[in-house]
Amino acid sequence: MTCFDRRDLGLLLLRLGTGGVLAAHGAQKLFGWFGGHGIEGTGQFMESVGYAPGKASATAAGLAETGGGLLLALGLATPAAGAAAAGAMAGASAVHLPSGFFAQEGGYEHAASLGLTAAGLAVTGPGRLSLDHALGHVLDRGWMVPAALGAVAAGTAVVVGARNRRVRRQQEGEQEALFEE
Repeated sequence: MTCFDRRDLGLLLLRLGTGGVLAAHGAQKLFGWFGGHGIEGTGQFMESVGYAPGKASATAAGLAETGGGLLLALGLATPAAGAAAAGAMAGASAVHLPSGFFAQEGGYEHAASLGLTAAGLAVTGPGRLSLDHALGHVLDRGWMVPAALGAVAAGTAVVVGARNRRVRRQQEGEQEALFEE
């Protein structure tokens, strides 16, 4: 009998691929690696798309992506890791939503795919080729999945909702300024 099967290998590949992409994307925000803009530049961008304060938003997104991605790749604390990454990608999807679905048009396709995969890994679990399995699943209990996903969903709804209100107020202010001219 083998200690792992195709499902475990498939989950390992999903974790490594998704976690690696998320970690690299977050490192762009946090450290300016891989052509990123670091906290300063990302903070300015976050402010420009309605996430305020920008530096705090950049830090939170960078930590969720980098930390969540690394933990997913390792298969450690998988419910929390998947939830954190999914929350960050929901926030990114909100920015890209007005551009439609496809990434080539600036849409939310890429962010949604990463977020859904991260959430799916949180629900499914990391498989036997993971640190969670090696550690007896002490950070991967069944009750942790709905707790992590629920807490992150609530927090993400508050943050994205506040961002959407800021963007709406800004757009209304711009329209009023046009009418005054």
